[in-house]
Amino acid sequence: MADQTQPWAERTVEVPPQSGVGVPAQQDAFRRGVASVGQPRAPRTEPFPVVEQEPTGTGWPGGPAPRRPMSWHLAQLRRGSEWSTAGALFAFVCWGIWAISGEGNLTGPFMIFVLSLLVAVGLFALSRLVGRVVLERQLGRVRRSARGAHLVTALFLAGLGVAWLQQTEWVVSAWNWITGR
Repeated sequence: MADQTQPWAERTVEVPPQSGVGVPAQQDAFRRGVASVGQPRAPRTEPFPVVEQEPTGTGWPGGPAPRRPMSWHLAQLRRGSEWSTAGALFAFVCWGIWAISGEGNLTGPFMIFVLSLLVAVGLFALSRLVGRVVLERQLGRVRRSARGAHLVTALFLAGLGVAWLQQTEWVVSAWNWITGR
């Protein structure tokens, strides 16, 4: 029998006969379900080869995105601005009707209009932030425009304009006369 201190040495294994048929004993170190262990290797003395990476311009997946110039960001913010412009124009016309219909000083209504525009800018910034967190960070998508944020802002400004028109008495009476109420 082989030396027990060296598990890789050859052994003779006796296999019991199955169903009355004699099975010859195996002469090698093979045993079913046991991996053979070879001679231990000496530790590797030569270092692994270093391969230089050629820049392709795409970057590593999950790595930091390349920094884009400010002009790219401004162009991205301009895409979809027609929605916000249309909403602001509608809100301005409705505010003008409401402000002129109210008799008196226009300082208060002007401050209300300026404050409403500041709220619209804040809403635009909030929707851009939500888009950045959800689309870019969570879903890994790249936003190519600000259309969604501009659309949300335009809907807010249009709703604001309708609210100003609802506070104008002669507009409400004309609407009720047209609809037959």
